[in-house]
Amino acid sequence: MFVLALIPLALFTTLLVFTKSRLLWTSLLTFFVTCGLVFFAWHMNAAAIQTSVWKGITIAFDILLIIVGAVFFLETLNSAHIIRRLCIYLETFSKDYRIQALLLAWFLESFFEGTAGFGAPLTIVAPLLVGIGLAPMQALVVTLLGNSASGIFGAAGTPIRTGLAGLPILNVPLYAATLNLVGFLVPVFMLWTVTRSQKKENVQFFEALPFALVSGLAFVVPSVLLVPLGQEFPTILGSVIGLLIMLLFIKFGFLVPKTTRTLKEEHLPHDTMPLYKVFIPYGLLISLMVGGKFMVGSFNPGFAFVVAALPVLLLWKEKTLSIKTVVLTSLKRSWEPFVVIAAVSAMVQLMINSGQNSAQLPSILDTMTRNLPYDILHFLSPAIGAFGSFVTGSTTVSNIMFGGLLKQAAENAGYGVTLILSLQLVGAAAGNMISIADVLPAQAVVGLNGREREVIRKVLLPCITYVTLIILAGMLLEMVL
Repeated sequence: MFVLALIPLALFTTLLVFTKSRLLWTSLLTFFVTCGLVFFAWHMNAAAIQTSVWKGITIAFDILLIIVGAVFFLETLNSAHIIRRLCIYLETFSKDYRIQALLLAWFLESFFEGTAGFGAPLTIVAPLLVGIGLAPMQALVVTLLGNSASGIFGAAGTPIRTGLAGLPILNVPLYAATLNLVGFLVPVFMLWTVTRSQKKENVQFFEALPFALVSGLAFVVPSVLLVPLGQEFPTILGSVIGLLIMLLFIKFGFLVPKTTRTLKEEHLPHDTMPLYKVFIPYGLLISLMVGGKFMVGSFNPGFAFVVAALPVLLLWKEKTLSIKTVVLTSLKRSWEPFVVIAAVSAMVQLMINSGQNSAQLPSILDTMTRNLPYDILHFLSPAIGAFGSFVTGSTTVSNIMFGGLLKQAAENAGYGVTLILSLQLVGAAAGNMISIADVLPAQAVVGLNGREREVIRKVLLPCITYVTLIILAGMLLEMVL
């Protein structure tokens, strides 16, 4: 039965990695195969199958509201040119391309990951990096590097809220944020990438190294401190606080390279929109999410995204701004992630509940976990999480696929479930760096189609380093607990 139990995950991985099938069709096909497996091989009754499938769909509906709201928010800001204008204002702080790259790919991309996720930050930020003078390949690699540390609380807490739904997650946010402190090195990887092939590349790298290191800390440390507010806030508020800290450092010349390095002569044109108008939707979004958390309690962040975008839609006078277009685009871009998550969630529920059968067989999940090498589970968990993000392109989906399996394995081995799930979660965030599903659309927006292998090779070493540091941090955390 062990071989049969491996079929869903083996099929899912084979279709994505070796046949390059779309995640949508891969998810649906694997779901239907799993349905057939639990019915014919495990003899699971129809009522139990129906209940499991419906639970998976219910989980997906929760995330659908978040995705629709987040895309609605970002599309509104794009149509009103607010994101472009934000970048114009960022350039007024520094014309050094290294600082600009870190502000965009570390802080701004992290904010977009915290609000929307699901590949949107890469497609927004990569063209902006090309705009400041980076080569398309450099811009793509830098945005993929930025598609990592912010992922544990990405899309308003969805990786935990939905990805680990039904599992014991009480202390997972705090443990994960603590483990993710190693992510402070990501801006160093970014700096190394943007300074390669430049004149005096080593000099340019070390000139800006202190700024990169402090930039990393300015995001990951507040993220830990913000965990008590709720899983919706560490990435969103952490990126905002970190950005404000580093803008103050730039203003007062603290840690800023003495020599300003630029890649192009021309700069973004001056913009006449007042700064307060640029920040109104962001400030309103944060206020709504914080207020909703404490006044309402459990609420879906999707509503906050929509309400925060409404003033822009109603008050901004932009020719490119169309409510109908924004709504249609939001729905169009949201249905596919919804179907993928519904299919994968239902598949996982079937694997968990397949123990409810007339053949007296253990569930598929139990059958799989009994054969895991428990002695190295602490080492395997981050790697399994990273692999899940590599093939699915989503920390949330990686958690859905492997969270229940690792929880069961941890219980079987007598390990702390919270730490194992936290290791898996942070590993999944690191694995986003090499996510196939994120590389492809990001390639398209910078004009580098067909170079996936080259791109992944350039990001693979930072990803492996990140996962290794997570494992070491997990060992230290276990010693403290």
